[in-house]
Amino acid sequence: MAVVSAPMVAQAVTCGQVTTSLAPCLGYLMNGGAAAPECCTGVKNILGAAGTAADKQTVCNCLKDAAGKYNINEQYAQALPGVCKVNVPYNISRSTNCADIRF
Repeated sequence: MAVVSAPMVAQAVTCGQVTTSLAPCLGYLMNGGAAAPECCTGVKNILGAAGTAADKQTVCNCLKDAAGKYNINEQYAQALPGVCKVNVPYNISRSTNCADIRF
C-alpha cells in the first residue's frame, strides 16, 4: 500500500492576520509610551510569516492601510521596528508606496 500526500502549501499572509497580530501595538502606535511585549511578538510573527515577496508586499499594504484607518502616529510607527528589534525595510506610513519596494 502506497501513501501519497500532497505537498504542503504555505498560506498567504492576510490583512486580518496582520491586524490581529498587531492589535497589541495600537496603544503604542497611537499614544507612544512602552510597547507591550505582545506587540513585539506580533510584529516578529508577522514578519516571520511573510516568507515570499508577495507576502511582504501584502504586509506592507496592510500596514499602510492600518496606519490610515487607526489614526496611527507615524513617528511611533517608524520607531516600532527599533523598539521591537526587527528590520522592516520601509517606513510604516500612510504614504509608503509598497509597489516601489523590492523584497
